[in-house]
Amino acid sequence: MTSFMERQIARLADSGWAQCGSVAEAVARAGLPAVTPDYLATAFSEGAWEAAERAVLALRDHFAGARFAEETTYGILLVPDPDKLDTRRPMDPAVRADQLGAPVEDVFDRRLPAGVRGIRGEASPWNMVATVVGAYGPSLGSHHQVVGASSEAFTVAGVDTRTLMIRQLWGARVLQGGCDLPDCETNQRWTFTLFPGEGLTDGQAESGTVLKGKVRFRLGKPDRGIGSARVAPAVAV
Repeated sequence: MTSFMERQIARLADSGWAQCGSVAEAVARAGLPAVTPDYLATAFSEGAWEAAERAVLALRDHFAGARFAEETTYGILLVPDPDKLDTRRPMDPAVRADQLGAPVEDVFDRRLPAGVRGIRGEASPWNMVATVVGAYGPSLGSHHQVVGASSEAFTVAGVDTRTLMIRQLWGARVLQGGCDLPDCETNQRWTFTLFPGEGLTDGQAESGTVLKGKVRFRLGKPDRGIGSARVAPAVAV
């Protein structure tokens, strides 16, 4: 039986970071190490992989009762050093070429602020985060409901998982997905991911989705708690 580390390395080496041509080219242009099995096996210590496994299992257990928990996949998300590749901002259209089938500009609401830099990246070009890595996160209500909930409802391994429900992680998740995009209208169901870790802008809440062939960083109603509204609880490793 393969270990958690072996399974995650295989999945990451097969992710958009390495196997989606236009994303892999962006990684190289940014001066980031290529995401290969050899790199992943040496870049993170055995202790880090053990902590990552504990965090993933804890997330799965803690949110097992959430709506749509059965369609949520937790694992390791790689978040690049934002000084090299800033996933809080729209990507160059060329980066989306192999993700969307053509070079397409992201839709980015210009009212959005710089965004929370939850993963700073100074110590490492790639950073591991235990979080949602599949197409859909769990549904836990609107922005207001998530922000207003008790800390106990969102604390995993001593960490409030709402802190990293941010644009930076979702932008990395989209790139890591390659052609298998999260929150996309071509999936079995369309969803959008809320970013409760970001403050309101003009009274509106941030979210991300892939709709009408474009990656979209949006603002919307903070009380919108429909089933399509998802979140991505996260623990930095």
